[in-house]
Amino acid sequence: MTTNPPQDCYIIGAYTTRFGKQPDVTIKALAEHAVLGVLEDAGLEDANRIDAAWFGNCGMWTDGQGSIRGQVCLTPLIESGRFPARIPIINVEAGCATASLALHGACRDIQSGEHDLVLALGVEKTFHPNAPEKTSQLFYGGIDQYDPWQWEDYYRKAGQAAGKPFEPGPDRTIFMDTYAMQACWHMQRYGTTQRQIAAAAAKNHTHAAMNPNAQYRHAMTIEEVLSDKPITWPLTRAMCAPIGDGAAAALVVSARLLGDLPPAIRDRAVRVAAIGLSSGKYRALDEPGLSRVAAERAYRRAGISAHDIDVAEVHDATSFCELYQLEMLGFCPEGQGGRWVEEGKTTLGGRLPVNTSGGLVSKGHPVGATGLSMMTELVQQLRQEAGPRQVAGAEWALAENGGGVIGFDEAACAVVLLHKDR
Repeated sequence: MTTNPPQDCYIIGAYTTRFGKQPDVTIKALAEHAVLGVLEDAGLEDANRIDAAWFGNCGMWTDGQGSIRGQVCLTPLIESGRFPARIPIINVEAGCATASLALHGACRDIQSGEHDLVLALGVEKTFHPNAPEKTSQLFYGGIDQYDPWQWEDYYRKAGQAAGKPFEPGPDRTIFMDTYAMQACWHMQRYGTTQRQIAAAAAKNHTHAAMNPNAQYRHAMTIEEVLSDKPITWPLTRAMCAPIGDGAAAALVVSARLLGDLPPAIRDRAVRVAAIGLSSGKYRALDEPGLSRVAAERAYRRAGISAHDIDVAEVHDATSFCELYQLEMLGFCPEGQGGRWVEEGKTTLGGRLPVNTSGGLVSKGHPVGATGLSMMTELVQQLRQEAGPRQVAGAEWALAENGGGVIGFDEAACAVVLLHKDR
């Protein structure tokens, strides 16, 4: 029995709406905006060639809409003739990693040979000014609701080891407390400082000032970050991802179909070199996290190492996460993430620019759209279309996107590697 090798897959379109608090914009409108935007970016006149869609969302159930979220959101486009009827629409939910899992599904469709053009779409509304309980419900869906004693016990013990007791407060999600404990443990073990965490935040806010779709577009200094409103020590507000709404999408195409498309489309295509996935567990505090596993799988499949990466987007739900992910992804030795950021190695013009979009802390974090918004930034970088945020000569890009919580791990993680020859 012979089997055909997996098809290479390429992103020919990537698009992100503006992120921010948009109470008057419906989730269907956000979906429509992203679909039409990604078609325009790809240079396709219509959506009729799309074979399938993977739809990512986490919070529509808080409005009472579960089960068929993508079908519901795409119905207006289908009824108006702007999106094909009868194609499979697969719904995906994986916490903050949802959009990356939608991309993974789209790529698997291509690699299997089943489809030639697939849409990955992530849409989210996390801002509900008249019903803030919906925001809490959305986020608390990302932690075990059946056996809360397990993570409560884990966090109490971790807080003792980190010198920061586990003391959740009503003014923040529990996730900020878990990140703060991780930061304190890292500071205690490696000498990482609050100022180094602030340096990551200031860098990303400054990057976001050049991103027209970012939720916050004002540069900040380290001192301004440190003096911002305290959330839970060592984190200030400027170090934490905000609440907001948005959508992002990518169009993935097979090498077979790409060869039949016009040169203008082929020339802007970016290859998806590998996607590595991993799931979380209750790990020991000194044990590497799940992104290390996902990254190693992706590097191995692509035949490269961390040293080949030219630009990266990492999941900085808090700015400490960026320091930590630099270490887990192999960009620097463990314990050196803070020094790397403080020395400017991750800023534009540095050795490895990270979060040129502004990252989650400034670009914004509409949960189900985040992973595909990373794709938009990195595709623009590899096409040399990022304007003032451009990383010169970038050929290899990495995105790390984690979602949900299992102890100090995320529940799910995706590391995506993109490549474009110069």
